[in-house]
Amino acid sequence: MPAELIVGIIGVETAFGRNTGTFRVIDALATLAFDYPRRADFFRSELEEFLLFAREGDLDVLGIKGSYAGAIGIPQFMPGSYRRFAVDFDRDGRRDLLGSAADAIGSVANFLREHGWVPDAPVAFPARVRGEAFLAYLDGGVTPRHAAAALRAAGVAFDAAVPDDARCVLVELATPDAAPEYRVGLHNFYVLTRYNRSSFYASTVLDLAAAIRGSR
Repeated sequence: MPAELIVGIIGVETAFGRNTGTFRVIDALATLAFDYPRRADFFRSELEEFLLFAREGDLDVLGIKGSYAGAIGIPQFMPGSYRRFAVDFDRDGRRDLLGSAADAIGSVANFLREHGWVPDAPVAFPARVRGEAFLAYLDGGVTPRHAAAALRAAGVAFDAAVPDDARCVLVELATPDAAPEYRVGLHNFYVLTRYNRSSFYASTVLDLAAAIRGSR
């Protein structure tokens, strides 16, 4: 797994570990679990995961701080992800995402691996569009549902090395101050969005990773 990609995720999440959050996790999760009806089920589940996490690690539930949504540590894992995917990468007997950069790095890699990351496979490519047929493939999703051949037939031009039968997703990165930018994402792009379900998030991580790689 590319090292710069892991660093890119940590850079986007916490500015390379400098900003891990100032909210008491128990307060954030309890508030969202019982005063945010739209996602109450999710945050109640995460509140349960947090209490189990604290009990398993013999931690003070009132002392752990994180994001306004209850994410914890250098890589900003929600409690459920912490329990499932965190690893003791520095082998000191603890899975410490708050204080161990090594554990954070190993845990991000493990998260991506467990979500199906394919080593040495491409992630996404810049794309150019023409006509209007491509608009039918802009569904706002992140799942690679469409064959590369179908996108090309609809006026989307991207890396010719992508096989025609590869499953792809076309994403539009639009901002108020610039013309839209288009990218074609493949399976590993989808895996990145398991960390944060946003094509903007995955694209930002990729751009930061490319900048890091270019500066090495």
